[in-house]
Amino acid sequence: MIPYDDNYQTVAERFSRDYGVKIYQDLEFIKRLSNKLQQIFGNNFFARQNQFHKQACWFGEFDKFLYIDTDIVVFDRIIDNLNYLNEYDFLCFDYQHLGGIKNIFTPEIYQVFSQDELKDIFNGGWWASKKGLISEQDLYDVFTECAAHLEYFDFSQKTSDQPIINYMMLKKIKKRFNIVHRLGKAPGSWAGTSHFHREGDKLIDSNVNQPLEYLHWAGIRIQPGCPYWDIWEHYRYLGESKPTHYPQKTERKKSLGRKFIDKVKKIAGQIKKIQSK
Repeated sequence: MIPYDDNYQTVAERFSRDYGVKIYQDLEFIKRLSNKLQQIFGNNFFARQNQFHKQACWFGEFDKFLYIDTDIVVFDRIIDNLNYLNEYDFLCFDYQHLGGIKNIFTPEIYQVFSQDELKDIFNGGWWASKKGLISEQDLYDVFTECAAHLEYFDFSQKTSDQPIINYMMLKKIKKRFNIVHRLGKAPGSWAGTSHFHREGDKLIDSNVNQPLEYLHWAGIRIQPGCPYWDIWEHYRYLGESKPTHYPQKTERKKSLGRKFIDKVKKIAGQIKKIQSK
């Protein structure tokens, strides 16, 4: 487990006791790495602090690793997918690419990557790789390059570091594989998908007639009434009492950096309209 901040002890104790989960060993390294990466963009650029803890995966104890966000429910032996790392250096497992480059890049990115390369874009909530493929200096160099070219990236939907990690993979790791392209295809995973249906305690992707391996609420506020809420609630409170009341979440304010980007995009859009008249 990679802690999001210093308030992790209660969760760590439960995970360690019930599931044998270990805490990332070098917490000081995580803090140093995260702070340096944050400073490259400026401390007020992102809406949330501690965006860059996951980059510590490349420097942990595992030769092969799978990173997943905490807004994911896993249904199957998802770790078996690491077998693909016998042939590839980076894995993802989603259909993000079918939506084009939005929420990751702007059209300016075609100055850097080809259309074929951009078919490898992925959702940053599930990915796997190998220890040591990315160095600490690689991270600093790529982040500096990204900060110098904000016009390449689409941060409009609060996608946190997803655009940056996509850029880094396309730049630094050539042997990539999206598991949805495996022989026989693979199920989707996004909770916003409408063509999943129930068969007992499983969710089935009707497009490929396969059970889901995991379900991800990417970009969806998890609360009563959201898609597949009952599944989230069941697994979230497995082995403990469910709350009788759920507090309402408040909308996060935009960071100064995001406000600046939105303003620049708005002005650019107005200029294009004027030029087209």
